[in-house]
Amino acid sequence: MSSVKELLNIGAKMLCNVRNPKREAFILLREWMGKDDSFLIAHDEVQVQNEDGFLEWVKRRAAHMPLEYITKKVSFYSKEFEIEEGVLVPRPETEILVDKAAELIKELGAVNIAEIGIGSGVVSIMLALLLPGIRVKGSDINKKAVALSCRNAKRFSVENRVEFYPVSYLDGFDKPDIIVSNPPYISIEEKLEKNVLNEPHDALFGGICGDEILKNIVLLSLKLDGVPLACEMGYDQKSSMELFFRRLGIKNYSFYQDLSGLDRGFVVKG
Repeated sequence: MSSVKELLNIGAKMLCNVRNPKREAFILLREWMGKDDSFLIAHDEVQVQNEDGFLEWVKRRAAHMPLEYITKKVSFYSKEFEIEEGVLVPRPETEILVDKAAELIKELGAVNIAEIGIGSGVVSIMLALLLPGIRVKGSDINKKAVALSCRNAKRFSVENRVEFYPVSYLDGFDKPDIIVSNPPYISIEEKLEKNVLNEPHDALFGGICGDEILKNIVLLSLKLDGVPLACEMGYDQKSSMELFFRRLGIKNYSFYQDLSGLDRGFVVKG
């Protein structure tokens, strides 16, 4: 049986192919033991029960399995959501989409919100938590994602105002006041890190150019008499989306950036 300190050293050596081996070994051991950071720091001589299980976690991470799939936890908007293999891991930049959507909802006094491509449900759920007066319907073709999103909705007690369905786009939905989406927008020709490739490809790749699904969502909003949109996009898609808006005669649109100064999404107000 090894101590916390010994296992952290072993784990860091095994994780030499990740960006921050010591930090990730620490996170994995903390989650494996069910303790907090301060416990591991203050009790580094404590002997760890079932260390083989922890080392198996480390092996999975060393094989490029996303850390969140191993711990089954993901932080989003300072809250802890459940995540599992086969469902896209939420990214920090998607928190900005929540902010932009919330601003749009408040500005327009919207009540009925639709999200296309819910993943783990974090966007819909956070909007419901931030804005108690709204109702949200979300769609995803991934049935595992829908089931997980329902569990996360119950986790935060918003299941009475947030509904998720295993359908494409807005199939079977009534016309919403606003559409929100973080759809697949990566080009199938783009090379991704190995750990990202362990996430569901249909939640990552949007087509040859990558912006095909985004453009379909814009066209869908026009068919619904110009329902306002808030969408995340790829950092290199501003030019193509702006040209698309102009061709369609859409004038009331704006783009937003992430914290790194990269173009990350757009809002269309109809």
